[in-house]
Amino acid sequence: MKPVLETRYVFTITARIGEVISAGDTGAGVRRVIPVIGGEVKGEGISGRVLASGADFQIIRPNELIELEAKYAFETDDGAVIYVENVGIRFGPVELLQKLKRGEPVDPKLIYFRTRPRFETGHPNYQWLTTHLFIGSAARHADRVVIDVHQVL
Repeated sequence: MKPVLETRYVFTITARIGEVISAGDTGAGVRRVIPVIGGEVKGEGISGRVLASGADFQIIRPNELIELEAKYAFETDDGAVIYVENVGIRFGPVELLQKLKRGEPVDPKLIYFRTRPRFETGHPNYQWLTTHLFIGSAARHADRVVIDVHQVL
């Protein structure tokens, strides 16, 4: 019998995003910077607000594969500041990715968007975030990115 990898849902990050800043085609792909301007975190035992504190740095490859690296922070309702570093990829049919780029709605189930969030904090109530691995299943909307975070058990 093959071993099974188990996860459990822990919270959702809804990061509101600003206007896309493009550095153009750098030879490796199109470099984009998308500011994180706020949002919220909600889950069992954790809630708070995403701080206007960072951005998502992306490279769009010629085949429309998007490699992303987001860095930002959120503050919990009890005052803990948690730094987030989230690396991932987004890929799907070219016509749907083009719609997303134009800010048009696309069914998230039709786009593969997965991330590997990593957290840092000195607050004792949230040390469990620093000692476990997490994966995220994400969806891009015109004004926000929604990431369902799952702990790898």
